[in-house]
Amino acid sequence: MKLYEKLAASLRSHIEQGLFQGGDKLPSVRQLAKQHEVSISTVQEAYRHLEADNLLEARPKSGYFVTASVPLYQLPKPSRPAQRPIDVSQWHEVLNLLLSKNVGAIQLQHAMPIMDVPSLDPLLKKIAQLTKYQARLSLPYGDVMGAFILREQIARLTLASGCQLHPDELVITSGCQEGLTVCLRAVSEPGDIVAIESPSFYGSMQAIKAANLKAMEIPTHAQTGLSIEALELALEQWPIKAILLTPTCNNPMGYSMPEAHKKRLYQLAQSYDIAIIEDDIYGDIAYQYPRPKSIKSFDEDGRVLLCSSFSKSLAPGLRVGWIAPGRYRDKATHIKYVSSSMCPTLPQLAVADFIQSGGYERHLRRLRLQHKLGRDQLINALNRYFPIGTCISFPEGGYLLWVELPKRVDAVKLAQQSAQAGVNIAAGTLFSATGKYRNCMRLNFSEQDAKIREEGIRQLAYFINQQLIHRE
Repeated sequence: MKLYEKLAASLRSHIEQGLFQGGDKLPSVRQLAKQHEVSISTVQEAYRHLEADNLLEARPKSGYFVTASVPLYQLPKPSRPAQRPIDVSQWHEVLNLLLSKNVGAIQLQHAMPIMDVPSLDPLLKKIAQLTKYQARLSLPYGDVMGAFILREQIARLTLASGCQLHPDELVITSGCQEGLTVCLRAVSEPGDIVAIESPSFYGSMQAIKAANLKAMEIPTHAQTGLSIEALELALEQWPIKAILLTPTCNNPMGYSMPEAHKKRLYQLAQSYDIAIIEDDIYGDIAYQYPRPKSIKSFDEDGRVLLCSSFSKSLAPGLRVGWIAPGRYRDKATHIKYVSSSMCPTLPQLAVADFIQSGGYERHLRRLRLQHKLGRDQLINALNRYFPIGTCISFPEGGYLLWVELPKRVDAVKLAQQSAQAGVNIAAGTLFSATGKYRNCMRLNFSEQDAKIREEGIRQLAYFINQQLIHRE
């Protein structure tokens, strides 16, 4: 065995024994060479060997860090939702989550981006400049489709997802939530059926509820996303009008649907002549580079309505979203106009400048590193504290993951208990039209630092174990 192989085997053993854990920084090349009395090239080769096995990752100007490439526990099992269209419920539960203001609590429940970072300073500076020197721009009506300069920049950004869009194909909205609502109304009539992932984002389902539509929950896998086979069976049995899904960096599970699956999904929609509403709000913060292709990139006939926003990559308070509604553009623009008219001008100009100056891409690079590190740290904490039988998703982007607890655990009760102790979570029932997933929860790894999150996980584990003991 060569010297670098011996060193790599020793480091591998330390990682497997937990002496180095996901997210931990390893000694520098010089430190390790001195410690083991080997050459720098030997250490570099050992690190490269472990990096090839996905145990380490090199970060520019930072060194080598342990990855958590595979969770210790199994992935959540494929879902088994009701095999019929259903009315969406859960509004009061969603409202309670949105209104929760437990100041000082450990916040693991919201899909909130990291905003306390210096890479956002240029954006804040631009907002301040516009407000001080060009405030009058905010007073008149703007373009109903949104500021052209912003639409230009968004069209350029979408090239990374495989799209070729003209600014005139885009409509600016007040966040992605309005975009989803507009698109649903553009492709359906009250009483129609919309196919969705299960579990699915509660905001999407409430948009379905508000439009008086029915939801057809489709079985979903924690790695590959919505089951194409199950969707095809549903299309054969029910008059489904549209498919609404988040295929890239999914909320709540974090997966990115493989490119081949996205293409098959589009082809299936073509064969049944139905629309696809693609929520791509987390696509820009996928960990891989270049980012995954969107379903919209395969669109040949304008049936894909692409929705996104800067709420999850910059800040939700900006309320700058957008849609590329394809052949439904005229109808979507009219619905947007009658529902909220024009969007505020200054935030659009500030975001456009931030993108054009390169600040957005620099910010994304920073976020990707922080989110990936946060994911690994949270998974390690879950592995350390949660009971055997727990299943954990493995996000490929964004800052959300899904936890499936043993069947005997009631996550709704857990959310109530933990909130009283100062730890907030989102119970799994929020992510089903009928309140399924009572033993599941969604957690974020963006709002607090790793030590605070770990304390939250430790407290959750206490309540989980209490439930398990009392139900034996």
